[in-house]
Amino acid sequence: MSYIVSEDSLDSLDSYRTDSKQTLNWSSVFVLPAWLQVWWQIFGSGAELFIRTVRQGEKIIGIAPLMLKEKTALLIGNTAVCDYLDFIVAPGTEDDFFNTLLDDLKKNDIRSLDLKYVRHDSTVLTSLINIAADRRYKVVNTQEDISLEIDLPPDWEEYLAVLSAKQRHEVRRKLRRLSEAGEVEYRFIEGGAAVPATMNIFIQMFVESRQDKANFMTEQTKSFFRLLADTMAGAGLLKLGILELDTQPVAEIMCFDYNKCIYLYNSGYNPEYASLSAGLLSKVLAIKDSIEKGKSRFDFLKGAEAYKYHLGGREVPLYRCQITIK
Repeated sequence: MSYIVSEDSLDSLDSYRTDSKQTLNWSSVFVLPAWLQVWWQIFGSGAELFIRTVRQGEKIIGIAPLMLKEKTALLIGNTAVCDYLDFIVAPGTEDDFFNTLLDDLKKNDIRSLDLKYVRHDSTVLTSLINIAADRRYKVVNTQEDISLEIDLPPDWEEYLAVLSAKQRHEVRRKLRRLSEAGEVEYRFIEGGAAVPATMNIFIQMFVESRQDKANFMTEQTKSFFRLLADTMAGAGLLKLGILELDTQPVAEIMCFDYNKCIYLYNSGYNPEYASLSAGLLSKVLAIKDSIEKGKSRFDFLKGAEAYKYHLGGREVPLYRCQITIK
């Protein structure tokens, strides 16, 4: 079969995603064109875009959303704000796509691929590393972090039954204590004029809730979060969860709703309400809302925080894959 490799721009990717003739697998929120564009706008300085699209006639069999640093190609993104990444490939075409891509990389004198982080079920680990090994390329695959997620049952009581007896008791007890403290409302902002003001409160709570989060939230990162919220709201993927007690916001979460999965991207709470477990309950109520809306998965994302295990999360290993092209 004959394949054509072309260089592409970030602006062109969205049209490929919405083209009903294409069968590409946009596997997570972190590979969507909107996400890639925001990341590149805020953090792309110092790298060169190297987006390669592989076609068979009019059909796109895969996209490599890469950037270059010297002779090394990396997936667009970074581990600080992109939990896991991957290539965008039409199912069933992985062998042809990656063989064609590796030929193209070698032709362009790209010496290595440094891919992080990727999940165990990514095309990188299910296809690319085997193809690279068959070519006798050096492949180094190292687990460097974990993500946690839970498959959601159809109803709330069934979810609670998944938890240990202790954690089930704790969830119920904490919800009861919160309701006894005042009038509780949990709602979502998904778009419109309320997004910027809601993000201001979110960033304030994020910074106040933990010192490491305060250190993380640089001015550049604030710009990324704000632009990401606006952009993902425009794409219909944003969910800002607000937990209020007597009309006072006490905790907020930033989520994305994509492909029947809720991605819990980040969170913050008012430390004055720590005794009421406001931060934890903002996530518990997001899980409850996700179940009620028929979502199939709740992704806690990268990091081994204890609450993720307490709320039923199971570990998903995240890897760094380095391939030397020769």
